[in-house]
Amino acid sequence: MKAACFIRRIRQIRDSTSLRRSPIAMATVLINEIPVEIGPSETLNCIQAAQRAGVEIPSYCWHPEMSVVASCRMCLVEVGDKKPDGTIAMQGKLFPGCQTPVKDGTVIVSNSEKVKAAQKATLEYLLLNHPLDCPVCDQAGECGLQDYSYEYGRGYSRLQEPKNIKPDKNDIGDQITLFTDRCIMCTRCVRFTREISGTAELQIVSRGTHEEIDIFPGDPCNNKLAGNVVDLCPVGALCSKDFLYEQRVWWLKTKNSVCPGCSTGCSITVDQNEDVLHRLKPRVNEQAQGHFMCDDGRFGWKYVHSEQRLTRPEQRSQGTLVAHDWETVLPALRKKLQDATRHAPSKFAVVISPWATVEEAYLLAKYAKTLTSQARLAIGPVRRIGADDLYPKDVHGQPALPAKFVIRAEKCPNRRGVEAVLQNLQGSVVEFSQILDQISRGEIETLFVLGGDPAGWIREEDVEKLKNLKLLVVEDLLESAASRQADFVLPGAAWAEKDGSFVNHNGLAQAIHRALRGPQEARPDGRILMDLSERKGLFHAPTLRSEIGREIPALAALSIGELGELGVMLQTPIVTEKPRLQPT
Repeated sequence: MKAACFIRRIRQIRDSTSLRRSPIAMATVLINEIPVEIGPSETLNCIQAAQRAGVEIPSYCWHPEMSVVASCRMCLVEVGDKKPDGTIAMQGKLFPGCQTPVKDGTVIVSNSEKVKAAQKATLEYLLLNHPLDCPVCDQAGECGLQDYSYEYGRGYSRLQEPKNIKPDKNDIGDQITLFTDRCIMCTRCVRFTREISGTAELQIVSRGTHEEIDIFPGDPCNNKLAGNVVDLCPVGALCSKDFLYEQRVWWLKTKNSVCPGCSTGCSITVDQNEDVLHRLKPRVNEQAQGHFMCDDGRFGWKYVHSEQRLTRPEQRSQGTLVAHDWETVLPALRKKLQDATRHAPSKFAVVISPWATVEEAYLLAKYAKTLTSQARLAIGPVRRIGADDLYPKDVHGQPALPAKFVIRAEKCPNRRGVEAVLQNLQGSVVEFSQILDQISRGEIETLFVLGGDPAGWIREEDVEKLKNLKLLVVEDLLESAASRQADFVLPGAAWAEKDGSFVNHNGLAQAIHRALRGPQEARPDGRILMDLSERKGLFHAPTLRSEIGREIPALAALSIGELGELGVMLQTPIVTEKPRLQPT
């Protein structure tokens, strides 16, 4: 009897354990008869659920990072419930998909005649007073109103009365202008300034057909995230003054890249035509910055086309820098470096800017160590301005935690990547200030500097110390006091002119892609270093990343070569979800 009870008890425990281990049932939603499974912890609306089924529910006012207002009425759908017995009960009226959460058994219909009629009516209403500015509008070619009118609209207007024309507002911000009569009052821009930047410059004035987007007199929309309202505007109402009437968007060629303005490492797209950069726009990447980017990065790329760019390789001859072709300069430089390291192997140093890519840092550091194992490797100056700038702000201008966007005080894109290379090849990370001190004491005679920071890498008062060197090589982007003093000048490329990868403050490695060619004879730095070190083959960033990942444990994640559109994490993130203010 006791044995039977014991066995029965064991079976009960086993059965209860198996029940506990059974997988949790997923909620199932039907979108146009397509089943979609929703995770137990997920909260999705109809638009998000439909996206998983590959179904588009059009919308203007909804944005995943901002509050729901359901004002555009473009996302109206039929909603119902599937009962346990399999029957479906549909609601009698249409519901805004952005405002309607889904649950197990929710049924969504977005392609019925009832929904199509509502979409046509909504578009007709939005177009009542919309001007026919498409031939001159900057948004033409990527306009939500154009796309939806073609896909869901009526194709003609029944309006017989004159359109309501409103004056444009060119003074709404230093970088943005408002074409008032194009606005469809989605209020995305207003909600952005209230919920993301927290500065609340934009507002709605008046009511009914007279309502407009406006600012309080004397308080323009000039916060550091203001340019994002141009991206958020689904029509051509808010436009960038920097890009206004510059290009038609169908002429632009686009490449994915990473903003180098700070260590946040915003994922962006680079738009250019005929090797002229015209604009940067953010790409959605939750591992990096989310959906937005700051104006410093958005408009701070003009140095790419600066007249101060280095354009030809130069070699000093009889006290004067003389321009030569690459086939003359690189062999001469290679011989000079070999002679210098053979004569004084312990007096050779290399400085690598945190604006260099991981691949460039690896190539130069590896080459230096093949010249002499005593080569000193240092990281260039890491610019820091103030403290991290967190958004949104409260009414007192202080950050309201948790932060939704951070502009980092560290103004370089790849400090962590360069440090990982130096740490592996040298065992420590030497700062540039230490190199300057060693030059002053006569401990370094040969210096190779890989620059790239548009703000410069050396102060005027430190340039005099470089006169103690017997050989100075500068590979840089812009002309400087150091380049004018150098024995060899190698014109490198800006970040938009080369392939490679950056590692942001949180250990996210992202690929940058060459979007345009450099001026005249300037070359991508990776190609220069490959030729200088006489490595076989052409520079190919994914192949080189695979080699780096195999050799440097801290960068092992790069061994996959191709990093994808969103990048890869090197290790567990080192910052918390709520960023803290950092000291100056």
